[in-house]
Amino acid sequence: MTKSEKAAARFAATFNCSQAVFSAFGTGLGLTEDQCLKLGCAFGGGMARNQMTCGAVTGALLALGLHFGRGADDPLAATGNAYEKTNRFFEEFQKRNGSINCRELLQGLVMNDPDDMEKIRELDLFKTVCARYVTDAVEITEGLVNG
Repeated sequence: MTKSEKAAARFAATFNCSQAVFSAFGTGLGLTEDQCLKLGCAFGGGMARNQMTCGAVTGALLALGLHFGRGADDPLAATGNAYEKTNRFFEEFQKRNGSINCRELLQGLVMNDPDDMEKIRELDLFKTVCARYVTDAVEITEGLVNG
C-alpha cells in the first residue's frame, strides 16, 4: 500500500486529515501508528475545527519536521533545511489548491456553524476536496523527502 493509499484509507476510516497524512510517514520514522494518530489529532479541521491551517498541511509539516527537523544533537543548519522544505511544501500545496487555510479550502464555510456544517456535508466536501488535500499533502511530502 502506498503512503497516499494509506492516508486515504485512514481519512476514510474517520481519522482527521492531519492524522491521516502524518501516520503515513511517522511509522517509517520510528513512531507507532497510535503515536502518530494521537500527535495529529488536535490539528484536524484546521486545528481543532478552528479552520486555520489545513490539517493535511499540518500533518505534512509534522512529517517534514520529524524527517528534517533539528533535534538536541543536530546542527543549527537542520532548522534552515526544515524551513526550506516547509516553504517548498507551502508553495506546491498552494499552487495545487489555492490556499493552505482550511476555511478557504472549504469554500468559506464554517465547520463550527451547524448550518455551514450541513452545507459541507451536502456538498460532500470531506469526501471530495478534503480527500484530495490529504493525497496532495502526502504526494508533495514524499517528493520533498525523496527528492
